Amino acid sequence: MFKKQVTALLEGFLEENPTLFLIDFTIAPDFKINIVLDGDNGVTLKECMAVNRAIENNLDREEQDFSLEVASAGATSPLILPRQYTKNIGRNLEVKTTEGRNFEGLLTAASEETITLEWKAREPKPVGKGKVTVQKKEEIPFSEIKEAKVILKF
Repeated sequence: MFKKQVTALLEGFLEENPTLFLIDFTIAPDFKINIVLDGDNGVTLKECMAVNRAIENNLDREEQDFSLEVASAGATSPLILPRQYTKNIGRNLEVKTTEGRNFEGLLTAASEETITLEWKAREPKPVGKGKVTVQKKEEIPFSEIKEAKVILKF
């Protein structure tokens, strides 16, 4: 009953705020509610507080004591949903596949099924000595992505 109530409040908030989306939602046996959000334009502290209020103000602690934590997906968190890839087009990603291959490149496209990475590589010249820079492109299905993270540059 408690989980249904929290789920309904969370879904109601997300319907009213379509740029935000749910990454993770758990309720531990000790009634610790943990919500992780992301947004098409990121998530602000104000939005986390609004989610917190939308849930906390509509639950009765006399009926069920609980703790509530609302957070945004961290910059170093792996990407999970296709929507997260879409918002990160134009950023560099590190992608590990289920086949053990690793890619690092610019995310240039994302659909519901695949992502496209592009990067430059130095390869031996086809004829003669030396190397030449070539443009590489790889389309990777979501089903083959083991882990993908945005590469942060400082």
